[in-house]
Amino acid sequence: MSGSADESPEHIADLDALGAPVVALARDESGATDAWAAGARGVLSRDFDAETLASTLNTVARGLVVADPGLSARVPAIHEQSAPQAEVTPRELQVLGLMAEGMPNKTIAARLGISEHTVKFHVNALLNKLGAHSRTEAVTRATRMGLIAL
Repeated sequence: MSGSADESPEHIADLDALGAPVVALARDESGATDAWAAGARGVLSRDFDAETLASTLNTVARGLVVADPGLSARVPAIHEQSAPQAEVTPRELQVLGLMAEGMPNKTIAARLGISEHTVKFHVNALLNKLGAHSRTEAVTRATRMGLIAL
């Protein structure tokens, strides 16, 4: 999905929360900075060709981030935006992988041989570490960070 960062950067966060990767078209570095801050996964200057757009959309859809070199001077470091707040433990990665498969807590508990309460604890820890508000958002963020592959 693409949109104008100059006209509505607040809508980028809404689309990002739904798991829709956003490519913003920016007029200048200020527009690019606003788009990154709002959660865009790709930013292009408005003078791109069809091949660049297609490549960018494909790359962003795969969970990677794209920055137009002409607009990236003031764009915040990409790794700073997506880094988890704390290290994810091996057990949390197991829980995250099963969450990505759509399993409920009860099934995750049975699969890992732990209590449902412990699964809830791990899920809450993951939400906090990934800065997510839902299980779906946690899986989306973890995928974008390369913690899990779908």
